[in-house]
Amino acid sequence: QVQLVESGGGLVQAGGSLRLSCAASGRTFSRYAMAWFRQAPGKDREFVAGISWGGDTSNYADSVKGRFTISRDNARNTVYLQMNSLKPEDTAVYYCAQDGLEYGIGNRRTKYNYWGQGTQVTVSS
Repeated sequence: QVQLVESGGGLVQAGGSLRLSCAASGRTFSRYAMAWFRQAPGKDREFVAGISWGGDTSNYADSVKGRFTISRDNARNTVYLQMNSLKPEDTAVYYCAQDGLEYGIGNRRTKYNYWGQGTQVTVSS
C-alpha cells in the first residue's frame, strides 16, 4: 500500500528556513503528482504547493509564493518543500499528499487520495 512519511518539521524563528521531506513508497512515484498541505489549529486544511508527475510544473498558494519551493527527486521517491522567510502564520501541521491518478499536474483541484501523518512546523515571533 501507499505510504508517505514526512520529516523535517520543527521550531524556527521568524525569518528562518526549514526543508520538509516526504518519502513515498508503494507505487511508482514518478507517475504521480505530489503536493503539500497544511492545517493550523482551528482552521481548515489548505493547499500550499503542488508539483506535476514529471516535476516540470509547480503551483503555489498565494500566501507562500516567492518564499516556498516544492521539488521532487524521482530517483529517491521523495518530494521536498523548501520554506524560507518563515512567518508565525506559517505555523501548522504540514501534510504530504499524492495524486490518486497517474500523470497529473498537481494543483489545488487535484484529487489527492493518499496522505502522510503530518509534521509540525512552529514559527516563533
